[in-house]
Amino acid sequence: MDMNVTVEPIDLEKPEFYINRDLSLLEFNKRVLAQAKNEAVPLLERLNYLCISCSNLDEFFEVRVASVIQMAAIDPKATGPDGLTPKEQLEQISIHAHKLVAEQYQVLNEILIPELEAENIRFIRRHEWSEAQLKWLSSYFNDELLPILTPVGLDSAHPFPRILNKSLNFIISLTGKDAFGRNSGRAILQAPRSLPRVIQLPVDETQSGPADFVFLSSIIHAFVSELFNGMTVKGCYQFRVTRNSDFFVDDDAIDDLLLAVQGELAMRNYGDEVRLEIDAACPDDTVNFLLAHFELGRDRLFLVDGPVNLNRIQEVNNLVARPDLKFAPFKPSVPPQLRRNKDIFAAIKRHDILLHHPFESFSPVVEFLRQAAAAPEVLAIKQTLYRAGADSPIVAALIKAARAGKVVTVVIELRARFDEKANIDLASKLQEAAVHVVYGVVGYKTHAKMCLVLRREGKELRNYVHLGTGNYHPKTAQLYTDYGLFSCNKELGEDVRRVFAQLTSLGKVTKLNKLLQSPFTLHKGILEKIEREITHAKNGKPAKIIIQVNAIVEEQSIQALYRASQAGVDVKLIVRGVCCLRPGIPGVSENIEVRAIIGRFLEHARIYAFANDGNQEVYASSADLMNRNMFRRVEICFPIESKRLSNRILHDLDLYLKDNTQAWLLQPDGRYLQLLNTSNEEPLQAQSLILNELQASS
Repeated sequence: MDMNVTVEPIDLEKPEFYINRDLSLLEFNKRVLAQAKNEAVPLLERLNYLCISCSNLDEFFEVRVASVIQMAAIDPKATGPDGLTPKEQLEQISIHAHKLVAEQYQVLNEILIPELEAENIRFIRRHEWSEAQLKWLSSYFNDELLPILTPVGLDSAHPFPRILNKSLNFIISLTGKDAFGRNSGRAILQAPRSLPRVIQLPVDETQSGPADFVFLSSIIHAFVSELFNGMTVKGCYQFRVTRNSDFFVDDDAIDDLLLAVQGELAMRNYGDEVRLEIDAACPDDTVNFLLAHFELGRDRLFLVDGPVNLNRIQEVNNLVARPDLKFAPFKPSVPPQLRRNKDIFAAIKRHDILLHHPFESFSPVVEFLRQAAAAPEVLAIKQTLYRAGADSPIVAALIKAARAGKVVTVVIELRARFDEKANIDLASKLQEAAVHVVYGVVGYKTHAKMCLVLRREGKELRNYVHLGTGNYHPKTAQLYTDYGLFSCNKELGEDVRRVFAQLTSLGKVTKLNKLLQSPFTLHKGILEKIEREITHAKNGKPAKIIIQVNAIVEEQSIQALYRASQAGVDVKLIVRGVCCLRPGIPGVSENIEVRAIIGRFLEHARIYAFANDGNQEVYASSADLMNRNMFRRVEICFPIESKRLSNRILHDLDLYLKDNTQAWLLQPDGRYLQLLNTSNEEPLQAQSLILNELQASS
């Protein structure tokens, strides 16, 4: 062999090394839908998973598809790392989305409805109504629906009405003439959003079962002729339009961010049409009429066999008292150091405290702020809010603190998608209580999760901080897995104070002691830590990277992980949703494993762990490996310096990497295969094990 022969390095920018972001997102929805078919999941929870997959798909069209459509118009030749043009992306999205929607309705009609019926939870179709049910439903229509329904007959004086985003509508075919001698042959009926989409039949009045339901669409179909006196209804078909909801705020032309967001928010319900769903029974001429009106091609038409708004069936879960068909309730635990010490500041002063939600309660975070609001030693509180939820106890504590005379500053992100209205209302509420409210930095969403409390302790001022991977939202903290850290480490507290100073005032970037922060040091810091593992591997030392995030999209990070694999670094990635990295490519990524966990709780934590030649580093963060998180958001990434706490996180990660019941492995071709435990190994479910371990230690 000629020792002078050099091997050409592999071009890591080749399109075949990257999975399209939007196709990967559709794969995530397939995994969610698979839970609706999973017989190990309680039946009503399976119905929930079906609804979640539909809700996810709605947002996918509102945001992602809308973005690709816009790109196709602006720059049709543009390509991402995967090499697909916008037109090619839309073609692939259409194919995969149509398959997914067909499977959603198949799961509903052929699996869930029969299995629910076997449990005496029934959706009664029109042809199955008994006389007693028909009588009650007729009264319900006349008393509850008829007064608020307003059909619009289509003619020159009554043009096609503006259709709200994702609203339930009906197109009605008519013959005959009305009182004025008019008949265009068609009318549009919009169902108000306030109406429930499933109606529970009263047992006493209808002799129905304890959990018998009728779809709102079935009631309107049955009695729609009552709305057109003297005319004949030939057909009534439901439809729904999805619109572009990813509004644009021009950062260069903003004088008042609040007014700019309010202005765009008003237009969200009437953005450009991106999808049309119609009852599969609708005749072709009516389908074509709707397509022509909305100026959509058949690639964005979905003919469906059932309600056009499946996610609203989720209401059933709250209406049916069947705990045997739902996940077993549990009480989140509280760390022993917080149970033993009622003074949360004294507990934090002793040592850092880690919370793992929802296995552990979110209540200590609320208590942290409540005690801060009440304590005379507390001088100031600084807080970021991205999503807070209605009637938030966090907000109540901040208001109480402000009214007690403390200096309270809240950084609210007005552009938190689909929570803009709630955050505008929240800003007003806080300002009325004399809280200093700022809206972050124009052009950079404030996505960091942090709270700082300044206390006077004797002659010293001490910073206490809470840093998290998830929102300050008590309800999602019961459903999403996230980590939160309490600390009064001096350098960490000073870092948080400096980041708040950046957000609320003006000035140059200040050097931070421990935190990595986007858009300044986070991306560079993570790449440097990956390169350090590469150096260790090349020097023959053990090298390992474990990353748990919601998404991996950013190209430089992917290429760094590819180089790590080529150098022999063991790379384990736990990615809930989108992953554009392809594992298992010979010579490129054969040392990379990518797995996704789909379970009872939504995986939401972001953890970056590096072996570092025995000096293990573990960071938690608000940021995913995405361009927006690295370059267009204010994010923080904080070290878990306590060996006890970092080992606990590594233990959790190890359980996720051993999970053989809820894990899916990403294949080189972009598909995911569920990792089913074989008969000779113990089933291991990470979420259940973590829950049981923390319950046992509480």
